Amino acid sequence: MKSFFKKATVMALTLAVGMSLVAGCGSDKKDDKAASTKVEGKISASGSTALLPLLKVGQEEFYKKHDKVTINLSGGGSFTGQKQVAAGSVDIGNSDVALGADFKDKGLVETKLVGIPFVFIANKDVPVDNLSAQQYVDILTGKIKNWKEVGGKDQQITLVHRAKSSGSRATIADVVLKGAEFTDAAVIQDSNGAVRSAIATTPGAIGYVDAAYVDSSVKALSYDGVKYSIAAVVDGKYPVYTFGRMFTKGEPKGAVKAFIDYVTSAEFQNVNAEKQGFVPITKMKK
Repeated sequence: MKSFFKKATVMALTLAVGMSLVAGCGSDKKDDKAASTKVEGKISASGSTALLPLLKVGQEEFYKKHDKVTINLSGGGSFTGQKQVAAGSVDIGNSDVALGADFKDKGLVETKLVGIPFVFIANKDVPVDNLSAQQYVDILTGKIKNWKEVGGKDQQITLVHRAKSSGSRATIADVVLKGAEFTDAAVIQDSNGAVRSAIATTPGAIGYVDAAYVDSSVKALSYDGVKYSIAAVVDGKYPVYTFGRMFTKGEPKGAVKAFIDYVTSAEFQNVNAEKQGFVPITKMKK
């Protein structure tokens, strides 16, 4: 009898130890899985200055979820972003223009981030509130030089806009001019804010800025009878916009993919995009 109880005790102990080992192995597997899905690493991004304010908010919010990731954001312009990501010197090239022909064979992958609308603005002394698409072309190319030619007063038109390296200028050239050339008779500024300030203080001035830069110091003009609004862009009624894009060399992976997925998610977009003057990509017809 003693022998029987002794054997039973040994068997029970053996079973308990075995179950403990199995449970321990299961726990290790869960820990391994959690460790394998943890996001960490360094991300570098450069390019569009227009997208920087939104991406900086994305950076701060992303850090709250993934504190083992470091993100280095810098500007330099849309073409700089494309150039640097193609060369492999950054992980993400941010751009508010489509991929340049020189980079189309570099294996770059595009992810659309937001819709970027542009608005034509004029000095507040200009009595005109709307111009047709052709009138904008004629002003930008220098064919129309006086506001009286488009229903305004007898006043010289002063065009204020961006340098040839600007992504904003490239968008207007593509969407509005459609191949026509800008006039050289223009005042060139190096930022949206500088364009707005110059137009606000120059009688008879006109130009274009990102929608986020429109304020009470200038007059926002309608385009072909349509006043800018996010709803008008989404509905396809307002055509003066482009996409903010994030380029990677090959499909994004690891921390880079996690960051891109986050800033393009409805969770982030629906709270932050409009606050920064953009159209959420979740609302755009891609």
